[in-house]
Amino acid sequence: MNNQLISVDKKSLPLFCPTEKENLFSSHPRVFLDITQTGMVSCPYCGTTYKLK
Repeated sequence: MNNQLISVDKKSLPLFCPTEKENLFSSHPRVFLDITQTGMVSCPYCGTTYKLK
């Protein structure tokens, strides 16, 4: 599991993991994450945590 914390702003929504900055070839399938409810969400595949600015 990944314990990376990434801050995102509202213009990055809808949020998905892996992001466009990551190498998709060696990653998991793209999954959309709902960050609007709590302001924080973790990817169920890799564990990366995203925080809304």
